[in-house]
Amino acid sequence: MKNLMNKIVSKAQDTAGRLKDKAIRTYLRFTQARQRTAAVLSSQSGEGFVDTALKILISVVVGALLLAGLYMLFNDTILPTLTERIKSLFNYKG
Repeated sequence: MKNLMNKIVSKAQDTAGRLKDKAIRTYLRFTQARQRTAAVLSSQSGEGFVDTALKILISVVVGALLLAGLYMLFNDTILPTLTERIKSLFNYKG
């Protein structure tokens, strides 16, 4: 009977020790997670939404200006000259 009681007490102590270890590990994990979260929230580095939106807007405006310039150049300068040269090539009287 005494031997049985010693086994039961030993098992209870082992279980209590394992639960205590798990509780400590869980506490440490939550503490580390809290510290990481605080570090991320308090950091001042990174790129914000306004910066990204401004970059996109500038890219769109510069692209539109470049496209409009090329369109004007081709319509007013290159294409009329090109059509005149092609007509002169096929209008050979000789």
